[in-house]
This record gives sequence, structure tokens and C-alpha cells, in this order.
Amino acid sequence: MNIAIICRVLGIFLMLFSISMALPFLVSLYYQDGSHIGFARAFFITLVSGAMLWLPVYKSKGDLRVRDGFIVTSLFWIVLGSYGSIPLLLEDDLNLSVADALFESVSGLTTTGATIITGLDTLPPSILFYRQLLQWLGGIGIIVIALAVLPMLGVGGMQLYRAETPGPMKDSKLTPRITGTAKALFFIYFSMTAACALGYWWAGMTLFDAICHSFSTVAIGGFSTHDASIGYYDNPTIMIISVVFMVLAGINFALHFFAFRERNLNHYRYDAEFRFYIGMLVVGAIVVISQLYNSQTLSLSDATLHGIFQVVSIATTTGFASQDFSVWPTFIPLFLLILALIGGCAGSTAGGVKSIRALLIIRQGYRELQQLAHPNAVIPLKIGNRIVPGRVISAVWSFFAVYLFSFTVLLLLVLGTGLDFITAFSSVAATMSNLGPGLGEVAANYSSIPNSSKYLLCFSMLLGRLEVFTLLVIATPSFWRR
Repeated sequence: MNIAIICRVLGIFLMLFSISMALPFLVSLYYQDGSHIGFARAFFITLVSGAMLWLPVYKSKGDLRVRDGFIVTSLFWIVLGSYGSIPLLLEDDLNLSVADALFESVSGLTTTGATIITGLDTLPPSILFYRQLLQWLGGIGIIVIALAVLPMLGVGGMQLYRAETPGPMKDSKLTPRITGTAKALFFIYFSMTAACALGYWWAGMTLFDAICHSFSTVAIGGFSTHDASIGYYDNPTIMIISVVFMVLAGINFALHFFAFRERNLNHYRYDAEFRFYIGMLVVGAIVVISQLYNSQTLSLSDATLHGIFQVVSIATTTGFASQDFSVWPTFIPLFLLILALIGGCAGSTAGGVKSIRALLIIRQGYRELQQLAHPNAVIPLKIGNRIVPGRVISAVWSFFAVYLFSFTVLLLLVLGTGLDFITAFSSVAATMSNLGPGLGEVAANYSSIPNSSKYLLCFSMLLGRLEVFTLLVIATPSFWRR
């Protein structure tokens, strides 16, 4: 294990992360909301901390090994989540405890969108902007962005990319060099964000709200500048634009890259995971619309609009709200939570176990049924025209088993803090899938739950963001053996 390289990388990350506090500082000066001093202090603390880690080892060069990559990735989210809470702690208008500030910061960086803050409509614009910016940075994965500059500093980054990238097929790259991959991802992400902001602005949002909501839409985060979320605007055009960009952000960014580079949409049409993902959204929307209309909860037009919006928002693990879905007929909230646990595509900003894993599990189950009927037949498992290797199927089942085990343990621990079953179950499901809103006490926000629950749910968010294995592997004895 190369401690010098690990400290050097973390130092660079912290110094880069300090920029996320410099931008809200400028916003505060523009709006004169009085929060600039807190952001200046947080910027100084973060920058100096990063420099203190980097300076003693700045001459160290070398490549990150597999173990180093896992350690840096895990420490990255823990360290940046902690430092990200500093501006929130220093803001007098928020009056947050350490647990609350840490929860909000980790929720933002992991693009979970679970919040403990109320009264968003009256908060300083710089604080609102900072929350949205945290989600935008977390969505692309600050590690992947930083990989564009790390090779110039003498630090190889492929191990970081493999540890950070979501999904079961992590060895594929969009370009031959990891720096090219990082730049390609950033270009797509930035372009989609700009288009989303322009769409929101055209539909009637203020420029500030349009930029902020574009951050959380493309990041599939769900933070808003208003307590009522997207429902604040009561604008069908805004909801439709939001649906379009949430769907796009939930698609594997590799498909966006190849479609853009080759000017060909066939990559979407022939991708099995994309078809499964779109099919899930369509079926989910039909089910929810039918339930809303048949139960006379909403008129057909409102059921269609709000049903589609909430299905896309929850299934992609964004977490925006057009209405309080927790008060809809009981079947719908639970159905939506199940969709969130499946989540979006691998290689997207969405959470959940990912559509490709759900598709592989379904195909594997169907193959086993065929094998029972024809014991001597050789039935390969295919995704599209490709045969899926046995090691991938094994990895998917292992992931699913560890995911369920982690979910069960976290659920029992959260229940032990005194929460009722519905609140505990939905809060663990919402944080592990990086969704945000839950049911029961956490339907609107997480401010009323005990601090012990908040710390556990912070860990749950990190598990979900790093897809369980990346975080848990460093706890195994074999990881630390030479």
C-alpha cells in the first residue's frame, strides 16, 4: 500500500473540492445574503487541509494499485462528505448540529437528496446553490472529473475509475486513455446540464432556479430550492422537461457518448439494458396512472401528468415531487420504492441496484426454469447478441446477496434507534438506493429522526453510492494481507 500516493491524491481532491465553496462565496457576494464569511472560512479550511496532505508527498509518483484505489475511493467520499458539511455548520440561519450538517452534505454528494433542512424558500441563495452544486459534483463523480488532471501529476487513475464507476461491467472505457474517458463524460454531463437549465428557464423558472434544478436533475439528486420541490411551480411544461432530462440522465452515459460521436441512435435501440429501463418506466407509469384514476385520487389528466412524473422521478432515484406521493393509495408508494431499488442504468447518475443487474437476474431465473425442463440442454445466457460470462453472472448474484444482507442489517440497526417499521424500512430503502424521500416520518424530510439514525443512514448512502462492495471490501481481513 502506497501511503504517500494515497495522501497526495486525497490532498489534491481536497484542494479541488475547495472550489465548491468558492463558487457559493461569489453567489453570496452577488446576492448580498451575508453567508460569504462562512464560505470563505470553509474554503480556507479545506484548501489548507488539502495542502497539508499534499505538500509533504508532492514529489511522490507512481500508479495506484487495486487496494490503493479502493481506499482512496472510500476515503474520498468520507473525507469530502465531512468537509462539505463545514459551510452548513457555519451558517447561522440553518442552526444545524454536526449530525445534521454531515447528513445533508453526504446526501448531496451521494446524490441521495434526503434532507433535514426545512424552510428552503427563505434560505440564503448561496446556501441553496451550494446544496445543488454538491449534487452536481457527486453526480458525475468528482473522482472521474479529477482523473483528467491526475495523469499530468504523475498519478495513474484507472484503479480509481474501476472503483468509482457504477455497474457490473467496469472495465470498458469510452476512449483508449482514462483521461479521454473522464473528459468525454464531463462534456456529456455539462452539455446535458446546460440544455436542462435553458429548458427550465424557457418554461418559466427564474435563471437561478433553472441552474440549480438543472444541477439536481442531471445528477439525479432531487434537492430543490423550494420545500414543495417541482410542485412549487405547478407548471406542466416544467414537469415534462424534468421528466425528459431525468430519463436521459438515467441512461448509461456510454450510450450518449457513442450516439453523439457516431451521430447514430441505433446504440439505444439495440441496447438490452436501455430497452429494459424504458420498459420499466412505461409499465410503472401505466400501473400508477391506473391506480390513481381507479381509486379516484386524481382526475385522468392529473393522474397521467403526476403519475408519469412521479414514476420517472422515483424509478430513476431522483426524488423530485410534484405531489406528496406518500398519501396516495398504499400500493403506489411501496410500488415506487421497489422501482427505486431497481434504479436506472449502469454508467448513469442513477442509484439502485441498476437495471442491467435486474435484467441479468430475471434472465438467469428464466434460464434455470428452461434448464429444469431440458436438463441436458446447453442454454447460454445472452444480453443482446453477447453471451454473458459466468464470472459476471456470479458477480451479480454475489452483489445481490450482499446488498440484501446489508439492507437487512441496516434495517435492524435503524429499527433499534426507535423508528417504526415503515419509517425504518423506507428510510433504508431510500438511502441505499440513493433516492431520498421515504415514507412515515421521513416522507417530507429527515429532521425528526434521532442522530443515531442519521449516522446509520449516512453509511447507507455511501453503501449505495459505492455499490456496497467498494466500501465493504476494505473491512475484510484479506484486503489488508500482503
